[in-house]
Amino acid sequence: MIDFSRDVLFILESFDFKTALKRVTPMLIEGEEVFATFSFSRDYVIFTTKRVIVIKERGTTGQKKDYTSLPYNKVKAFSVETAGEPGEDCELDLWFSGLGKIRFEFKGNFDILGFNKMIGEYIL
Repeated sequence: MIDFSRDVLFILESFDFKTALKRVTPMLIEGEEVFATFSFSRDYVIFTTKRVIVIKERGTTGQKKDYTSLPYNKVKAFSVETAGEPGEDCELDLWFSGLGKIRFEFKGNFDILGFNKMIGEYIL
């Protein structure tokens, strides 16, 4: 489980969509679709139409995995920040009711404004 007692930051890079889809397809509910996949270190963040799924690999071999689901219906606020021009390094903050804030940093060329619109459609 993610430790919300301190600031939570994920520095994300693009991750192969098909590989990520294989990891989460068994957990998806009816009507839920994956729309964005990222990696950080040896872990993964997958955005679906219903939630954010964080997969953290545990142990030295990474065979033990922790799956945390963060449903959009628990998001009370969100914000995006760009490094200047949209498309450069940027951040997405999500505040989850009763848990706290998670910051996702996207490295490189990323359409944060389009992503903000998609997230908004699922949260609002």
